[in-house]
Amino acid sequence: MPDEEISRRTLQHYDSRAEDFWQGTRDHDVSQNTTALLKHIEGASPFTILDFGCGPGRDLKVFKDLGHEAVGLEGSARFAAMAREYSGCEVLEQDFLALDLLPSRFDGVFANASLFHVPGRELPRVLRELHASLKPGGVLFSSNPRGTNKEGWNRGRYGAYHDLEAWRGYLAAAGFDELEHYYRPPGLPREQQPWLASVWRRR
Repeated sequence: MPDEEISRRTLQHYDSRAEDFWQGTRDHDVSQNTTALLKHIEGASPFTILDFGCGPGRDLKVFKDLGHEAVGLEGSARFAAMAREYSGCEVLEQDFLALDLLPSRFDGVFANASLFHVPGRELPRVLRELHASLKPGGVLFSSNPRGTNKEGWNRGRYGAYHDLEAWRGYLAAAGFDELEHYYRPPGLPREQQPWLASVWRRR
């Protein structure tokens, strides 16, 4: 299937369920993830943070309330509108597969539950574009549902489910050095931790 059709169908899924998604996720606690990004950014705060796949704006508002310059990026038109209203932040309405980002703009990129929607064949390019959008030494956080390096459709959304070694390969090839990784939710046996979180520095 062409990449454009993969994006169109996945974004249509989110657009048609925007309110339900917001009600189901607005109270999720991902402070472990926002803290993991911020603690690795070097230099003096406040930082310029890109929330990549910001959805309705939950984490975007968290970064803003902490005093940072938070910018969202969202492919779903409904999510982008909701995020602007909820957070009061700038939100770039861009398809993940057609990014248009200024070089060296951001101190950090927060990609929470978003990069797994990028097909594996496009992931190297998208990661290089995020790398270029970071300032030298900038930090990328990602959290994705882990798997056995298979990809395809799951309940109306396209997803690619990487294990740690495969994910490391993609990030290293794009010019990132690993800072840390962990599995979520915290405090559970590994088989009950479906999320792989990792933090990377622009080389």
